[in-house]
Amino acid sequence: MPDALADALYELIVATRILANEKVLDAFGHVSVRHPLDPQRYFIPRHRAPELAEISDLVELTLDSEPVRPTDFRLYSEKVIHGEIYKARPDVHAVCHHHAHAVLPYAISGQEIVPVFHLGAVMGKVQFWDQRDEFGDTNMLVVKPEEGASLARALGPHWTVLMRRHGATVAGTSLRELTFRTVFTCDNARLQSQAMAHGRVDALSPGEVKLTAAHQLRPPSTNRAWDYWVRQVEKAGLMPARAAAKGASTTAARAKKADAKRAPTKSARKNSVKSKRRR
Repeated sequence: MPDALADALYELIVATRILANEKVLDAFGHVSVRHPLDPQRYFIPRHRAPELAEISDLVELTLDSEPVRPTDFRLYSEKVIHGEIYKARPDVHAVCHHHAHAVLPYAISGQEIVPVFHLGAVMGKVQFWDQRDEFGDTNMLVVKPEEGASLARALGPHWTVLMRRHGATVAGTSLRELTFRTVFTCDNARLQSQAMAHGRVDALSPGEVKLTAAHQLRPPSTNRAWDYWVRQVEKAGLMPARAAAKGASTTAARAKKADAKRAPTKSARKNSVKSKRRR
């Protein structure tokens, strides 16, 4: 029988390793996935360099970005980026925040990234968010729920948002779509910069963007790219063990059952209230 939770946890670490191997993530950045069985929760690794993340590092959080169960792990300070986007966008099931050098010149200059080759069409209309507009001078980290909510509003119904002088955040309906969009947005930014150095940028038309994105985001394309990136991760010796995901899934399921047993039933809560009133 398929284990949706184990599959999601495994793919989360694989996606993280892919994005590290493709030089999108370095010592910083993070990827998350919405819980496949409970849309009010999501998983994200603990605070560490992405390439080092293991399935055992994954932490289950509420959409308020609080741990479902107590943990000794240090968590990413910018986890609210993920939780607030999941709150605002029920269609989003995976989120990546990164500081890839390919996109940083656009986040710094305010120059718009536009699709300049067919695979770049999947990034959609790229939005801008400037933390300074609402919050003044900060340490440039998105650590408060209201900051994460502001970023989610800037993303709106789109899929990619540039964070001025900081980096980018990308959303997807699945981990594979997210990985596809994130990698090719960075490739597109690099190619656009090169074309600008030649003096002219010939972008895709709106019609070409719509048709091309729909074609590229079909499973035959995303799975083909995923298989290629997995092979690169394998050659780099970075693939996680599949068995670990099943173990983590079982542990999470047992913990959830234990939580349910500890939670008072509706009738028990009513009896408790009545008892207090009689006192």
